[in-house]
Amino acid sequence: MAPSFRLKEIKKRLIDRKTPKQAGVMALFYPNQDALTNLLLILRNTYPGVHSNQVGFPGGRSEKDDLDFEQTALREMHEEVGVPPQKVHVIRSLTSLYIPPSNFEVFPYMGMLSSPQEFVPDTSEVEALVEISLADLLDPERKITQTVNTSYAKDVQVPAFHLGGHVVWGATAMMLNEILELFRRGQ
Repeated sequence: MAPSFRLKEIKKRLIDRKTPKQAGVMALFYPNQDALTNLLLILRNTYPGVHSNQVGFPGGRSEKDDLDFEQTALREMHEEVGVPPQKVHVIRSLTSLYIPPSNFEVFPYMGMLSSPQEFVPDTSEVEALVEISLADLLDPERKITQTVNTSYAKDVQVPAFHLGGHVVWGATAMMLNEILELFRRGQ
């Protein structure tokens, strides 16, 4: 799910990148009110920055008091959408991912809730909740190619997902694709 221009940039930056900032994010699965499985994504607020108004997983920058990146993901998820860390069963980590435009290395995790949750978005960071049904996530027709404009490129074709009325691309799409592959393998 990485665009070809990004693969070239990542190869180049593996050699000369600065020490990246680090973050943890959570792919949170939960039952909705009808007992069907959903995945929670968020639409970030509009702000001056490379990830402005993009769909992503709840999460954020690691802080010095975080014991590890899993704790970062849980803490940030709690801050952004109000889910207490003790309610989340962390299933596994995913492959870490370097994001060149923001110089972040992201450590993603998959977690789940055993019962429906009322989310409380932090309006200073979250524009909207994007609740995706597992059925939509698993639908191969949701994979698309989309032309996007970014803070660093105009009219570029990227592999993406069309989910919840949003185009999900970049690092989030790459992580979603890994999750789909784990589902396909039964892991």
